Amino acid sequence: MTVAHIVFLLGLLVLLVAMALRKNVLIPAVLATFATALAYDGNIASAIMSVFRASLTAGGALFEIFVVIAAVTSMLAAMRSIGADELMVRPFGRWMIDGRIAYIVLFVVTYLLSLFFWPTPALALIGAVLLPAAIKAGLPPLGAALALAISGQGMALASDYVIGLAPSISASGAGVPADDIADRALVLSLIVGLTAATLAWFLTVRREIARRSRDSETPDGGSGAGGLTPREPAAGTAADLRSGDGNRPAPVGTVPSTDAVVMPSVDAVLPRTSTPVLTRPASARAWAIGVPVTFGLVLVYMMLGRFTDLVPWSDGAGASLVGGSALLLMAAVTLTTQKSDALEHCATHFVDGLAYAFKAMGIILPVAGFVYLGIPDYSGSILGLEEGTGPAFLFDAVERVQEYTPDNGLFAALSMVVIGMLIGLDGSGWAGLPLTGGIAASLAPEAGMDTATLAALAQNAATWTGGGTLVIWSSLIVVAGFCRVPVGDLVRRLAIPVVSGLLVAAVAAVVLW
Repeated sequence: MTVAHIVFLLGLLVLLVAMALRKNVLIPAVLATFATALAYDGNIASAIMSVFRASLTAGGALFEIFVVIAAVTSMLAAMRSIGADELMVRPFGRWMIDGRIAYIVLFVVTYLLSLFFWPTPALALIGAVLLPAAIKAGLPPLGAALALAISGQGMALASDYVIGLAPSISASGAGVPADDIADRALVLSLIVGLTAATLAWFLTVRREIARRSRDSETPDGGSGAGGLTPREPAAGTAADLRSGDGNRPAPVGTVPSTDAVVMPSVDAVLPRTSTPVLTRPASARAWAIGVPVTFGLVLVYMMLGRFTDLVPWSDGAGASLVGGSALLLMAAVTLTTQKSDALEHCATHFVDGLAYAFKAMGIILPVAGFVYLGIPDYSGSILGLEEGTGPAFLFDAVERVQEYTPDNGLFAALSMVVIGMLIGLDGSGWAGLPLTGGIAASLAPEAGMDTATLAALAQNAATWTGGGTLVIWSSLIVVAGFCRVPVGDLVRRLAIPVVSGLLVAAVAAVVLW
């Protein structure tokens, strides 16, 4: 290996250490890109330009997903401005007749909403309507938090099957179709999620329901939940979201925990729009039905395209289909409910959504740019070389160590789970998906495994860890805050179910593919 190879590997090591220490990885990624490019050709000016070209190359590969996020977010803002978002989820609250059914309903509804709208925006809807109903039905706050975290922050986000951001990022490093990774990630996420949900039920939720029932039978036991009462609104409910000056959401508050972690305000969770919340128009109910029906049809079309020849389909078309549908729905909702100034509101919703997308995912660009420097499909454009002549720092390094590693599919699968969990320690996991994709492409041939399968495994491990269910500095804080449970206690109750689910998924990946 050359000096440039060694510098690149040292840069990867620094990134992993920074993620493990919960530090921002932008500066390490920029410096590592500069040092690797300088070690490659010794030209300072070219190395400086490579830093810029790395982010530009990553942006070109990932910009489609930024627009999809902006489109979906703008559609949610349009629904929220007329109250259609609450109407959309309210009927599910009627199904919660006891703690066991409430656990299942909350799990399923959270998963479906998170698939289409992402977990954090969906959590605002659930916290406003479904969470109080679930707790009133007998589900303890800790049980509700487990259902929300496993189904939304874990299972839905790990596959990201509808919006398709995570599979696209993984595919950019793995060099395989994003749809292949998405299909495998969906199956693996279901295996992890159902395993974790079942274990969480038997290890925690069932016992908490029984304890709550015993406490409620005592003369002075009250509800025994230590959480929300039927008349007490959940943190982050509609009252929280719409208090204040009409368009600035009030802070949600803090997590009542000895961990002393402050939950971010809703401004930090959802993009704040300048559109005031209006009196709910008559058409709000129609849109509360029409939006989920439309996305249901979108999902059916996607399934037909991926698995049959009944409709035309191409790799990565899911993101375009979701984004286009979201933009059309945003425009339709606004035009039919705010006719006098609909054009201005549409523009505001989209700009706010785009700002949210870059704020949430912008950090990925310099990190992905550095990882792309080790992949020959991208390294040439970053270093200013002719197409097809770029170095393969990452692949070369993996090939050098492959002779010392067992050529075993299960070993490779478990290795990708461990690597993914390490990547997830940064609190999101997605910044390292180009890296896990590249490692998957290098390990797969010798291990006799499919590249998409290994990339999907690492994607699951990274997302379940940092997306998150296993670290308290992830968006799990938001779940704990809405349910008013200690985030540290929530992580402890999730650890065994989630890790067990990941191990089961690793074995299943070897058997299935």
